[in-house]
Amino acid sequence: MTKPLTAAALSLLCGTALAASPTDYPPRKPGLWEMTLQTGASGGKAPAGHVTQQCIDAASDKAMREMGMGVGEKMCSKQEMRAEGGGFVVDSVCRIDLGNGTASTATTHGVITGDFGSAYRMVMRSTYDPPMMGRAQGETIMEAKWVGPCKAGQKPGDMVMPGGQTMNVLEMMKNRPKK
Repeated sequence: MTKPLTAAALSLLCGTALAASPTDYPPRKPGLWEMTLQTGASGGKAPAGHVTQQCIDAASDKAMREMGMGVGEKMCSKQEMRAEGGGFVVDSVCRIDLGNGTASTATTHGVITGDFGSAYRMVMRSTYDPPMMGRAQGETIMEAKWVGPCKAGQKPGDMVMPGGQTMNVLEMMKNRPKK
């Protein structure tokens, strides 16, 4: 996968994690969020990371959570989220289509901490059966912080990828082919 596509996919997967159940948690503060995403094999070398920025308002934040929930409903046989210890715990079992008629089942456990108004952190650990792209386990760590109002010319849903490319997640989802 290319890095922009990987970041978009991980963003949606993270949105799926946040939308895992009707558990109430605070919406993110409107404005510009900077997200540092590290992915890698669990227990191995330090994971590779990259930084994206996302401009949101209340409506786009809600829409992205709902999109994540829709993706999760189609892919996941289990999606649970519960408040625990001042944060949230997420558990899911999802089937990931690998193409060519093959799939892997991802069993994920995650912990989300923070206040969604200034910063939050999500640590997701997954196992893949069969292994996905040669990996039986993986870990995603996302640290997000609110950096201020959206920049001039940005609109809700805009995501600035590593390297400066901007795409609008809401428009991308709206324009995708219907199945």
